[in-house]
Amino acid sequence: MKPKTSHADRVHEATNSASAAALSQIAASWHRSVLKHGLDPDNQRAPDKIEQLELQHRLSANETFMMIAGPRLDALYSLVGQSGCAVLLTDADGVVLDQRMSDADTPTFESWGLRAGADWSEEREGTNGIGTCLTERRRVIIHQDEHFHARNTGMSCIDAPIFGENGQIVAALDVSSARADQTEAFNRLIAAQVAQTARAIEEANFRASFNSARIIVAESDDAESATLLAVDNHDLVIGATREARRVFRLARTGPLTARPAADILGQEDGPTGFERAERAAVVRALARADGNVSQAARQLGVGRATLYRRMKRLGLHDT
Repeated sequence: MKPKTSHADRVHEATNSASAAALSQIAASWHRSVLKHGLDPDNQRAPDKIEQLELQHRLSANETFMMIAGPRLDALYSLVGQSGCAVLLTDADGVVLDQRMSDADTPTFESWGLRAGADWSEEREGTNGIGTCLTERRRVIIHQDEHFHARNTGMSCIDAPIFGENGQIVAALDVSSARADQTEAFNRLIAAQVAQTARAIEEANFRASFNSARIIVAESDDAESATLLAVDNHDLVIGATREARRVFRLARTGPLTARPAADILGQEDGPTGFERAERAAVVRALARADGNVSQAARQLGVGRATLYRRMKRLGLHDT
């Protein structure tokens, strides 16, 4: 009888295959784990945990972000916690900063190293939900024996990246399951909730970062990504989420060079330059005055007759 192939043997077989990495994203991650990071799938050492002082430094650096994320982690845990799942939030390096898990499941999760301060980067732990999500900058499901280390094959991990206000990756949102009977179909249901929660955190963080700006919600073919633009009181776009940057072909990361919202949104027909700005100012004044031309003229600091002439030139009519 042919002996059963071990998990480590499967990993090494895929790693040594010339085509496996090209055909499978999991095999590609295993390939990185062995050849790039020098990891051994049979290593039984527990995940690294950073020192408490370093953890406190990371918590302080992410304090505002974690306050924004906290209620949304609670809401996600309320949906999945009774199914033997834990909810974890990491920083951009894959270090666990916050967690939600039941008292009954805590010993199991902590024995696996799923606890605050643990480093779940792909460089340290090989293929896993948190590390692979951050490395590949996409939503992932790593189901049981898709993990790199044999000691991690008892869990299922569902993750989504969270991008910051400047388009950079700032966190991973993870739901890990301790259930041996967890199915891939159930993982997909959880993945939808994880993606929605990640989007909610990203949106709330973006709005808080540009709390004095007007936020425009734009359309995108990716319904699970936040597509937001921040516009200042001069109608200049000063911020954009990662998906908005992709949609409008803006710089992928970093602060934006301010540009007129009309230019970015493609509203180029009709008046341009100073004429467009003047028209907008007159329309706003008339709206504030409920169409009263005399009151609008006082707001603009011009005479009533002057405003009438400008309205005529701009193709506006008093109502």
